[in-house]
Amino acid sequence: MGLFKSAYEKELDSVIKKLQMNLSNNYKDAAQENFKELQTLFERLVTEGKLKEKVKAQYEKTISEYAEKLKGYAHKDQKPYWT
Repeated sequence: MGLFKSAYEKELDSVIKKLQMNLSNNYKDAAQENFKELQTLFERLVTEGKLKEKVKAQYEKTISEYAEKLKGYAHKDQKPYWT
């Protein structure tokens, strides 16, 4: 990501930062919520035409990487230790 970012890119980066923090702290539900927030924000910015093509491609890649990381990443999918 570049040195000079638009306000929209900073907004996306802020959500990504929260997502990374929740992932590192193993807050599964919060991380899932942040990911949904990231997807919604990205889709809105794309439909409004606020992102340049190059920036759009970078965030699409980032979102797809997080989608892969977060597959099955929830407390409900976790097996209890006593079984």
